[in-house]
Amino acid sequence: MALSGFILLDKVAGDTSFKALFPLKRVFCTKRVGHAGTLDLRASGLIIAALGRATRLLPYVESKEKCYAFRLHLGYETDTLEWDGDVVEQDACCHPINRAALETVLPQFTGDVDQIPPRYCAVKIDGRRASDWAERGKEIELKPRRIHIASLRIVGEGGVTDGATGKSFATFDLECVCSKGTYVRALGRDIGRALGTCGCVSQIRRLRIGGVSVENAVRGESLTKDNLVPVDKVLDFPVVKLDESQIAVIRKGNWIPWHTPVEGATEQQGRSADGEKLVFAADASGNVLSVCRYEPGRLLPKFFLGEDD
Repeated sequence: MALSGFILLDKVAGDTSFKALFPLKRVFCTKRVGHAGTLDLRASGLIIAALGRATRLLPYVESKEKCYAFRLHLGYETDTLEWDGDVVEQDACCHPINRAALETVLPQFTGDVDQIPPRYCAVKIDGRRASDWAERGKEIELKPRRIHIASLRIVGEGGVTDGATGKSFATFDLECVCSKGTYVRALGRDIGRALGTCGCVSQIRRLRIGGVSVENAVRGESLTKDNLVPVDKVLDFPVVKLDESQIAVIRKGNWIPWHTPVEGATEQQGRSADGEKLVFAADASGNVLSVCRYEPGRLLPKFFLGEDD
């Protein structure tokens, strides 16, 4: 059985999220890899990848909130909503916008927000990605999607990004904590419009997924087998320790009696929409072997993570 666990990758701008997984396949000699939360080609930062049976945990990783840093360019908008796309609108009035003006509109974008995804995105329309239709020149209608932005704040201003295709009259660096499904490019567009102008973004970087920071991530060229992270270091399911007889029952797919209350067994939104209470079942040494559903009085195995006998 191949190794199972997570790898924390720091994707570089210019690589696709798919390409970022190549070093995992080479180092661990396996094709069973996956990742949670695709990053745009020009974005950088944290990708949580999974090996082996841990790939079944990716929906729970993807449901975690994310934190992004990005640069907002005010004064022009592009087809991709990135700073170097084809300009579709240029504000010729050059309205001066200062930090105070930006701060007045940011509260509009916190809490539950209906956001229309960018024209170039992976949302499926009639079986194809929206970006595929856009590249073919077809006009498509993207419907608003409900997202949640927990916080949005200014962390700097006046920065310059090389390669801009339009003229910006103000730039600001922002940091955003948001839910799954949030498009930072669309957020930049909408902030610009709220200010009475237009906008696009650059330097998108994902800083955090749940409680995992990019500071603990590794670049693909530096990856080794020592970078494999146990699943319970990424997902915060409670860990219950089982004895050998209990493990044998769980391994066969049968439930075991469990009368000890499990602290922190909160509802987990991920692959299942019913808010199951999940725990990690581990051996006496703390090695996680299974994901189980916790119900008062019993543990029911959901899927096995350990090695086969």
